[in-house]
Amino acid sequence: MIRYTQPLIGSALAVETTPTRPRCRGYNLPVNFLVYKYLDSGPVLYKLVSFISVHEDQDQNQRVMKITALVHLVSVIYVVSVLLGMHEAVHGRLLSAKDKPSPKNAAATARWLVSQNSWGVLNTISGELGGAPFGNVVSFSDGEPGKGSGIPYFYLTTLDPTARNAGKDQRASLTISEHPIGTCGKVDRENPTCAKITLTGKLRYANGSPKEKEIAKKALFSKHPEMKYWPKGHNFQFFKLDIENIFLIDWFGGPKPLTVDQYLQAKLTEHAFNL
Repeated sequence: MIRYTQPLIGSALAVETTPTRPRCRGYNLPVNFLVYKYLDSGPVLYKLVSFISVHEDQDQNQRVMKITALVHLVSVIYVVSVLLGMHEAVHGRLLSAKDKPSPKNAAATARWLVSQNSWGVLNTISGELGGAPFGNVVSFSDGEPGKGSGIPYFYLTTLDPTARNAGKDQRASLTISEHPIGTCGKVDRENPTCAKITLTGKLRYANGSPKEKEIAKKALFSKHPEMKYWPKGHNFQFFKLDIENIFLIDWFGGPKPLTVDQYLQAKLTEHAFNL
């Protein structure tokens, strides 16, 4: 029996093989070998999953060589990711903590949160639940990548409670967390250094003009291409949130004072992360 017990960088993966049937110790996986790598230097779980088909008559040395090659590949990916400061791809771009605006710049942080995220929890008032708040995970976009306006657009159908609620009571709020962006590190989602924002206002149809509808369409379809193929019979419509109030936490000390005008006029280029 041959054992590989030295763990990979930042992991506790140990592999053992036998002349007849390789197994991943602790998981007891025969025939197919699963490589699972957790990089604990950053907030994002990186997985490299590779299956090597193993035949009973395959030479033992060949199996060991393949396993060793995979271990080296995972290690290389780890080193490169650390050197580049990579965390998670958002809109085709890899983000790190260096991309995050300074906590001192509330407006830039708020716009960054909305621009870099692609989903959040949209809350409406439910008549079907006797006026209780109803939160729903939804996709959104504030503009084409790199051209965010700060105004969230949605693609909703009245088959879903959110759009039906807005048809009777337009009051709504959108809550977004920094955590999906991948720049919070290992802190808890509720830690003040992991920024969060709630935009409150009116959820309306984005049909004020043909131009507005086109803006919403480009914003959503550029970040959510799948939407173009959603069933026509479901009568999806473009919505937007007209913002009236902003609640932002991006550091210790409570909510940051931020007006809607300050938020909308902020420049997305202000991304210096100076504490």
